[in-house]
Amino acid sequence: MAEHHGPDGPDPMRAAAVDDAAPALLAAWDAARERMTPRLSWPQLNALLVIEREQGINLRGLAGQLKMILSSASRLCDRLVASGMVERVPGQADRREIALYLTPASRQLLERLRATRRELLAEVLERMTSAGRTALVRGLTEFAAAADPGAAAETARTA
Repeated sequence: MAEHHGPDGPDPMRAAAVDDAAPALLAAWDAARERMTPRLSWPQLNALLVIEREQGINLRGLAGQLKMILSSASRLCDRLVASGMVERVPGQADRREIALYLTPASRQLLERLRATRRELLAEVLERMTSAGRTALVRGLTEFAAAADPGAAAETARTA
């Protein structure tokens, strides 16, 4: 991956500032997850998010996205199926291949989770100055694009 630098090269102080701020964002995410999905672990929630993003993903693809071994992903998926969060469907091209889909219950749960997370973030944002909020949103938007250049290229191609 190409490394991007400012006019004077990489700035460790900027990276440290982002690193120092990250726990506040993660705390909001964790508080929302705990409020909405106390029964779901982080790996289970991450699995739901991958399946949401890549409808019909197979177990091997899920394991790769979650950076887990196949047997661990299989057990994780078994728990999500048993809890009614994920549905296994035979593949259309190869019926031996199993595709994973979210259930209506898990879609609702993810919608409520996002709403709760955004409420918690909005509370923090309201304590910031208007200029600070504007700069943060602009910076985070650019940060997200820089972190995933493939998504930025796809957005530019479809725009």
